[in-house]
Amino acid sequence: MWTRHDRWGSLPARMTGMTADQHRAPVHSTHATLLVFGAGAVIGVLGGMIGLGGAEFRLPLLISLFGFAALSAVILNKAMSLIVVLVALPARLIAVPASEVASHWPVAINLLAGSLLGAWAGAAWAVRMRSSTLYKVLAALMVLMAAALLATHISTLGMLALPLWAQVPLGVVAGFGIGVVAAIMGVAGGELLIPTIVLLFAVDIKTAGSLSLLVSLPTMLVAFARYSRDGSFAVLGANLRFTWVMAAGSIAGATLGGLLLGVFSDLALIPALALILFISAAKLARHD
Repeated sequence: MWTRHDRWGSLPARMTGMTADQHRAPVHSTHATLLVFGAGAVIGVLGGMIGLGGAEFRLPLLISLFGFAALSAVILNKAMSLIVVLVALPARLIAVPASEVASHWPVAINLLAGSLLGAWAGAAWAVRMRSSTLYKVLAALMVLMAAALLATHISTLGMLALPLWAQVPLGVVAGFGIGVVAAIMGVAGGELLIPTIVLLFAVDIKTAGSLSLLVSLPTMLVAFARYSRDGSFAVLGANLRFTWVMAAGSIAGATLGGLLLGVFSDLALIPALALILFISAAKLARHD
């Protein structure tokens, strides 16, 4: 069990460099390990069924159910996303041969040229935003994620077949934008990386999924490096047990969700998940 005074990040605002609102303690006084693990598992199943980690669903849960303030939730979400990606990457390389992924290394380098800068900038902007502003930005980005989810899984992605002179700068710009979004939301960014890789670089969607993990990992590490320079990063140290338990639940759920992949029709599943994101976005937009 955790109490709000020992495990849940109740360090004084003056010690962490955060405003009182940014470091608001969770509304629940205690949380059973089973609840935290179960919440992570549900998120993992939702993400696993569509081939993603589920971080976009975990963020509103951290805020609404567990009572973390926006910036604290983003940092914890980023930590869990990093753990999930580290576990998913070896498994993904089994499904898609490493040689196949390696043959597309210029694509990863192209996107990383922008995403690393975007991750640093996004984290810097997030820690400087007023809490009320960050809630609204997160709401807008969740709408973007819902739209990307619908576009990727419901429609058929085409390929732009652009010349190299156009691909490279567009890849850097797209990478920068994705890095910003991933840093601010605390997600891996696969929802945006996969369609970008397919559209810009004419890579099949299965290989694109593996490439997105390779781009996500260093991008998340850069965001972490920027967050660690700010007092807000203290929330992670104060909630390590919570983070590990929910991450373990997310991994277990994602494994189960992967086994259920294809059991439910995308035509029914994806709109329902997008609706969850839209509702969550509406609630976050009204959050003070």
